[in-house]
Amino acid sequence: MSAFGAMVWNGFREARRNRVTVVVGAFAAVVLLSSTLITEVTVATFDRVLTDFGLGMMSLILVFLTIFLSSGLLSREIERRTIFLVVSKPVSRTQFLLARLAGNMLTLAVMMGAMMLIFVSQLLMFQVSIHSTQVVAAVGLWFELLVLTSAGILFSSFTGPAVSAIATTGIYFAGHLASDLYDIANRLDDGSVKTFAKALYYLLPNLERMNFRLHATYALPVDTSTFFSGVGYGLGWAALFTAAAIFIFERRDFR
Repeated sequence: MSAFGAMVWNGFREARRNRVTVVVGAFAAVVLLSSTLITEVTVATFDRVLTDFGLGMMSLILVFLTIFLSSGLLSREIERRTIFLVVSKPVSRTQFLLARLAGNMLTLAVMMGAMMLIFVSQLLMFQVSIHSTQVVAAVGLWFELLVLTSAGILFSSFTGPAVSAIATTGIYFAGHLASDLYDIANRLDDGSVKTFAKALYYLLPNLERMNFRLHATYALPVDTSTFFSGVGYGLGWAALFTAAAIFIFERRDFR
């Protein structure tokens, strides 16, 4: 195994030691409990509510897990002094950071796969139709998590875990409210405030472009161009955040 592959696998094993598998158990418990409650309060829209709630809970839990894993990623390495072992070997800081990013995304992919199995099992149990848009929504969520992970690693490259977690959480909420911010900006009369609001819109990642949960809820097809546009948009922001993290991390003094 190459040095990069070994670091990716080590990052995945470290995430397992953080007992992230408990997250899957929590998701299963919430989904199974919700199915009982949903059957009591819905009739005609049961399949929509079940899909929306299942994907919504999956998104919420995975976002929380992403912030937890990425916000303290580099600071934990520095505090435990393991970073000195890495930089003393013929491994560049860039390679180390990218391996940690890949390890986090591998962990999230495994967690998402396990949650999707639980979600699909529940749909089969209640004889709710399964369609491709549900998978598309999960894929879009993974790219949203990629943006949040790269943002968390960026903040973690120069701040502590608490500040990094708060900043990444801010990116998450601002990213989902970006479209609303743009609509509000268009209604403003004050030119300077309107310009500032629009500038803020373009300076923040619009995470709604990767959110296809509404399509999955109503079984609406996602246009191919829309899907790949959202994926490309997410990759672009992830690359930007990662490049900034590499720039800072390469120049940081660990003494």
